[in-house]
Amino acid sequence: MTVQQFCKERGVTEQSFYVWRKRLHTQEPMRFALVETGAAQQAAPKPGLELVLVTGERLHINAGVDLALLRKVLEALRR
Repeated sequence: MTVQQFCKERGVTEQSFYVWRKRLHTQEPMRFALVETGAAQQAAPKPGLELVLVTGERLHINAGVDLALLRKVLEALRR
């Protein structure tokens, strides 16, 4: 399938296709994951916030989070 056909079928511009192809090709893999354990689900939640992504995924950010780590996670989500 040509790039032109691909873009036409998905309703995106060729310029957008090439921008995303470059971005995804040069992007380093993310090195974090959300892990929940049974004990964590039963414990009383600490005050904090919940970030809901447009994909429906939720990121729980507890009070006392390491700010440097949080900055790295948020930067990775912006890419």
